[in-house]
Amino acid sequence: MSEHPAPPATAAPAHKARSADAAAGLKNLQQLIQLRWFAVIGQVFTIEVAHYSLALRLPLAEMLLVVACLAAYNGASWLRWRLGLRVRPVELLLALLVDVAVLTVQLYLSGGAGNPFIFLYLLQVTLGAALLRSRHVWTLVAVTTLCVALLTRFHLPLPLSIDFSRGLASPYVLGLLACFVLNAALVAVFMSRIGRNLRQRDARLAAIRQRAAEEDHVVRMGLLASGAAHELGTPLSTLAVILGDWQHDPQLARDAQLQQDVAEMQTQVQRCKAIVSGILLSAGEARGEASAQTTVWRFLDSLVAEWRATRSMPDFFYDNRFAPDRAMVADATLEQMVFSVLDNAREASPDWVGLAAESCGEGGQTLCITVTDRGPGFAPDILRQLGKPYHSSKGRAGSGLGLFLAMQVARTLGGRLQAGNLPGGGARVTITLPLAAVAL
Repeated sequence: MSEHPAPPATAAPAHKARSADAAAGLKNLQQLIQLRWFAVIGQVFTIEVAHYSLALRLPLAEMLLVVACLAAYNGASWLRWRLGLRVRPVELLLALLVDVAVLTVQLYLSGGAGNPFIFLYLLQVTLGAALLRSRHVWTLVAVTTLCVALLTRFHLPLPLSIDFSRGLASPYVLGLLACFVLNAALVAVFMSRIGRNLRQRDARLAAIRQRAAEEDHVVRMGLLASGAAHELGTPLSTLAVILGDWQHDPQLARDAQLQQDVAEMQTQVQRCKAIVSGILLSAGEARGEASAQTTVWRFLDSLVAEWRATRSMPDFFYDNRFAPDRAMVADATLEQMVFSVLDNAREASPDWVGLAAESCGEGGQTLCITVTDRGPGFAPDILRQLGKPYHSSKGRAGSGLGLFLAMQVARTLGGRLQAGNLPGGGARVTITLPLAAVAL
């Protein structure tokens, strides 16, 4: 087991939340890069059609140079995206401002506000509203508004008359129609993609918040259990001293039956003290004393022997197929995790419980412990909410913590706990632990 201190409970969720934001930012940057390639191709096509098909005199060299600069910028953006670094909102704003600048220069060279493609500014604003924070969106709105206002005054002339009376025969009307189709298609395609990225990010953040709440619940339960264990230590020690005095009292020594009862009470008190010590050890207050060097076989054999000795189980099937044996470090937390699963199986199936262990995973680098029973199995709603505290079919207050705590321990060690029902009846719970987490 690792002896390095674990990070604070809030550190991991915060880090994962940043990771979720970073993943969404990279996906959104990728969408902008793809959209920009469409813009490069679309601008080349539009310039060629206007210049050659419609015979409009345009500054062809200058406009194609602008397209080349946009393609070069998009290539640099693609290299930046390949690095996988976090994309900040201000970076997305700058990328959109570059697109606005390129569009403004192209419109300046081709008629300004009289160009039917002036409405492509709305596409930039729409993308900004989906990707940026509120203050950045309004910055983009202000910049695009200023660009449109300037283009009404400063632009090179475009020999294209605004004639709606000719309908689709008018080049200007055809340009408006092309602009509308382009805006609608790109908004539909890319906004759906961006929305999916944002929904995936929200789902990851929701899972992280749920995990943080569960970990906080575990911490609070650990503090409560630790405090209770401390409080129970004193009365248990007092009982042990009193029972020791009774055992050596000459008057009580003559009563064999009473001596037998005293011995049994001493045994139970010692067991209670061991349980209290286990709680404290699991809480990390004396963890070093509980850690012990052993092997996987010896750990499993001793765990099964102790569980059999302390529980009444008519038929217990144990199959240790783990091979080859490996050195490991075991402590009370690992033992309690398996005990919780076995105790749950015993409650569901008092007559028969099985435990099997084997090496699994790539290269046999994972320990798989499977506990099965012949009970009624898990209810569908329990399986759907597996791993959440206080979800149990036992119908009594406080139940439903066994699998929850076992799952938290498995997660802490980099493993997992899975549960399901067997085809012929009964339930199966599988614990998988990477051997690297329990190696020397």
